[in-house]
Amino acid sequence: MSDKNNEDLKRQASENTLGLNPVIGIRGKDLLTSARMVLAQALKQPFHSAKHVAHFGLELKNVVLGQSALKPEDGDRRFADPAWSQNPLYRRYLQTYLAWRKELHDWIEHSSLSEQDASRGHFVINLMTEAMAPTNTLSNPAAVKRFFETGGKSLLDGLSNLAKDVVNNGGMPSQVNMDAFEVGKNLGTSEGAVVYRNDVLELIQYSPITEQVHARPLLVAPPQINKFYVFDLSPEKSLARFCLRSQQQTFIISWRNPTKAQREWGLSTYIDALKEAVDAVLAITGSKDLNMLGACSGGITCTALVGHYA
Repeated sequence: MSDKNNEDLKRQASENTLGLNPVIGIRGKDLLTSARMVLAQALKQPFHSAKHVAHFGLELKNVVLGQSALKPEDGDRRFADPAWSQNPLYRRYLQTYLAWRKELHDWIEHSSLSEQDASRGHFVINLMTEAMAPTNTLSNPAAVKRFFETGGKSLLDGLSNLAKDVVNNGGMPSQVNMDAFEVGKNLGTSEGAVVYRNDVLELIQYSPITEQVHARPLLVAPPQINKFYVFDLSPEKSLARFCLRSQQQTFIISWRNPTKAQREWGLSTYIDALKEAVDAVLAITGSKDLNMLGACSGGITCTALVGHYA
């Protein structure tokens, strides 16, 4: 494999691992540390910074004169509206933004930062420039058109969504409609009941739907970061229902949502709780053993417990 391919793989891996994650998120402290590092580097290399400011100025001149060749990357749907390429003002607005973003990343790329610090710098610059993209302003041509099409209702709807996000989502844009699903109605509809609980989990036993079932029960451990109904989304998309149709005595764990009060919990806490759930399943079914299915971190917990039994 060529060095270029190796570098591409490393870059993709770092982006997939370190990129914004709706589950994990980012720590503000780490972000501020990286931002300070970028600012400090600008002060340490004033001539390097001045050179890139000059480059930006030259490209800005080309933008004003209509001679810039800058355009969005292929597939960037944010700028799909024809106004970004056909309207002279919008085109210059977009090209100014692209020139600014490009020069900032070039400044990082050709600075004396280490490879790791440069990656952090690109991350910070990317957060800043993407947040300030022209499509995120009220001048977005698609938003302007929608405003007139709806008689201003789209703006009111947006302000309403903003208020809800501030109150209910820490100011971050909501990704889903939180009112679209209700457990027991259109989510997690397979019939069952909680048959055991401890401080860490609840054990759900699902009602058989076949006349006969296998003697050996099945215990499913979801990831600790997911709800139990990840395995029972709908009648057509339900592992629980599939197992029941396959004559399995099916039990699924519902993990407790930890708070600051449970901050000392570790893997051993979950292993001990899972062991209690296993004992409960065996006691309920009268079986000497069982099958276990663990997903993601639930699988790690199952594996550790199996190692204990071995």
